[in-house]
Amino acid sequence: MLRTVVVGGGIAGLSAGIALRRAGHVVNIYEQSDMKHEVGAAINVPPNASRFLTSWGLDPKLSRFVKARALAWWDPFTANVTATMSYEEKAARSGGAELWLAHRVDLHGALKHIATDPAGPGIPVTVHPGSRVVGYEPRVPSITLASGEVIGGDVVIGADGVHSLASETVLGYKNSPVAPSHYNYCYRFLIPVSTLQADPETRSWNADIEGKTRIFADNENRRRLVAYACRDNTIHNFVGLFYDEASTYSAKKEDYLASVDKAEVMERFAGYHPSILAVIKLVPPSPPPGSSYARRRQFPGLLPPQQGHRHHEVAVVIQTTDPRMEEGQADQAQAGAQAMEDGVALGIVLRGVSTAEEIEERLELYQKIRRNRASVIQILSSVGADQSHLVYEDLKEFLAEEDIPTNPSEITDFSFGYDVVKASLEAVRQLRGTSIPPPDGGINGAAADRHANNLVDSPQLTAVVH
Repeated sequence: MLRTVVVGGGIAGLSAGIALRRAGHVVNIYEQSDMKHEVGAAINVPPNASRFLTSWGLDPKLSRFVKARALAWWDPFTANVTATMSYEEKAARSGGAELWLAHRVDLHGALKHIATDPAGPGIPVTVHPGSRVVGYEPRVPSITLASGEVIGGDVVIGADGVHSLASETVLGYKNSPVAPSHYNYCYRFLIPVSTLQADPETRSWNADIEGKTRIFADNENRRRLVAYACRDNTIHNFVGLFYDEASTYSAKKEDYLASVDKAEVMERFAGYHPSILAVIKLVPPSPPPGSSYARRRQFPGLLPPQQGHRHHEVAVVIQTTDPRMEEGQADQAQAGAQAMEDGVALGIVLRGVSTAEEIEERLELYQKIRRNRASVIQILSSVGADQSHLVYEDLKEFLAEEDIPTNPSEITDFSFGYDVVKASLEAVRQLRGTSIPPPDGGINGAAADRHANNLVDSPQLTAVVH
């Protein structure tokens, strides 16, 4: 039983906490916010994540997720459909599970409940809100809070966001971003279904919305609008991506809650079909404080894939991403899933660990499991699924040329079809040189989850690693 310290109480941190709890360890999460006013827009929960989330006990319907059924590309000028893909069939065929559309706050709340629920397996995770971390010492390992308090543990997990202090500790240098090449801004806004229904000009937008994602791509002018409904089909989520030629690149930390007047959004998407602009007109002119309406975010640049994910007993989860992936950029929408995959991998590789040597060895294994996978998703997230040719050369560092996905269908297969439980178990098996037979019911079911995470209540050895 290891004393694990997780920095960051977002989707990545909570997922790591759940997996480590289920692996039999003691988990404390330190989060700088008070966690009372979670904000955010919508997020995809694809099969490569929903497969293990449901085995953890997450109920998509209870959490008000919407089952994704179809993806359609629309001509932004004529509002005609140009191509479609059945998400329902693709998710089942490629991932063996369902794709869900969720409000980020709903997913976060579900993960927090699973992490802290006393009825769950293992020792409930303890969350410490209002705890800002200002330093790491990987050799102890320990973290230092803004209050000056030093918190020690056997393993420290950094899940502290794109501008990660843990990442700098692991790498030994700042993973500085470079100027974006394809998109450098996005708008995010939410509009209630009831608002569109009340306006005759926009009422048609609500027709047949159940599980439908719409992409209005103007690739020539490097702009696109992505839309789908979440929270039991009561809220429309919109992401507007674009490249601003006149913008001066800045590596400063972006403001997640920077608001923008809808007139700017209208101007940015000028020329789009009147039915689309009519929807944008309904964005509130002055967003209420703390809302997710009409937010503008500048992407500070592509964060190069990290060369390392661990240093001594400090590991980093989902820090290989760039901010565009975190925003559900374009058609990939894999950021949350990658954060959760990281957590699952950590839980499996640290299962049964009891010595300092084992921790270092297993964190090295975690790095090998996750780096190429997360890096490929990151790179693909810098463009749309219909634009993978733009990043083909970048992908060759992490994938053999014959394995590089080159169209939306292949990208979906690559994203959905990955099984982090199976990959992690196989990596541990190869490390040990012994066979780990899968339980009855298949590797992706609840039985596999119990096997992977060692869901037993029997006491384990306690190791204090220095």
